[in-house]
Amino acid sequence: MKVPLKVPLKAWNWSKYARRHTLPGSVPGSLQAHPSAEPTRLRFMHYGAERPLMEREDPSLDDLRAARAAGGVLWLDVVGLADVDGLGALGDLFGLHRLALEDVVNLGQRPKAEVYGDQLFVVLRMPRGALPLDTEQVSLFLGDGFVITFQERPGDAFEPVRKRIREGRPRLVEGAADYLAYALLDALVDGYFPLLEDYGEFLEDIEEEILVRPEHTVVPRLHHLKRDLLNLRRYVWPLRELLSSLYRDETPQITEATQLYLRDCHDHAIQVLDLVESYRDMSSGLMDLYLSSVSNRMNEVMKVLTIIATVFIPLGFIAGLYGMNFDTRSPWNMPELAWPFGYPFALGVMALVVLLMLIYFRRKGWLGGSSKDED
Repeated sequence: MKVPLKVPLKAWNWSKYARRHTLPGSVPGSLQAHPSAEPTRLRFMHYGAERPLMEREDPSLDDLRAARAAGGVLWLDVVGLADVDGLGALGDLFGLHRLALEDVVNLGQRPKAEVYGDQLFVVLRMPRGALPLDTEQVSLFLGDGFVITFQERPGDAFEPVRKRIREGRPRLVEGAADYLAYALLDALVDGYFPLLEDYGEFLEDIEEEILVRPEHTVVPRLHHLKRDLLNLRRYVWPLRELLSSLYRDETPQITEATQLYLRDCHDHAIQVLDLVESYRDMSSGLMDLYLSSVSNRMNEVMKVLTIIATVFIPLGFIAGLYGMNFDTRSPWNMPELAWPFGYPFALGVMALVVLLMLIYFRRKGWLGGSSKDED
């Protein structure tokens, strides 16, 4: 499974990184949409222990006001952050703090949890699908009887939660809003595991490729892999601390019963972080393995060339000696110069020298065989 982890730098769309925060000097709490923000769409689910499920697309403010007044648990899912006026109206309806809304539209926030009055505000990074790495910012508000989630674009990890609500699972339907918030956080954390499984398979393929035949393309792929794992670590490390604070500290919006479930969610985050750290170590080890494999291949090439050069040294000496063309009338000349079989004799001597040298190299283990010295 050779998956390109990232597109080349020259193919990146740098315009989407033009501005991810409000302009310097802006009034605190001002809402400014990112130029590439998706159109805003609303979807809510309203349920309770003794009321039927109500699910609606693009509800009006009056619908939301009526659902909130009716009691039960209201989950409002906001997808797309382009309509800042609409987001401000939602903030006024539910009493969301303007500073928290500013963090919603300012992408690239560090995962964190903050309390604004009687509401809990959480920011996280949610993975989207398999490789290559793609994440988005998700913001969550937990208040009295409602949960509001803000996403950058359609598609999320919350569909299992929606399915459980539609099926009327008692623990979720009969629970309060804080249990719904836990279920959403748990679904988001579990969304990292399929991504990490793909990274594990990718590392196995890279390792096999390095052991069989290392190519120069391994280096940029490992570089992109290490960069993605570093980004994952930046997302998961504060997520672990966030969940730890939610289940350890006294948060008015979260009951003691729900804190037990958050502890399990915290354990999942620790597992994700452990996998990320393990894969980072493996990627560094694979880089060392690649360099060692390339070095070993170079040593093998140099060994073959050295053996060839060593074999031809005595052959060159014999050929040079017999090629000096001495005068055959001198008594000090080699008798083979006037002998009819002198040339075949010289070739035979050369062949014998080569054979003896190869046998010697073989016995020493220089040709890949076993060495008697080692035995």
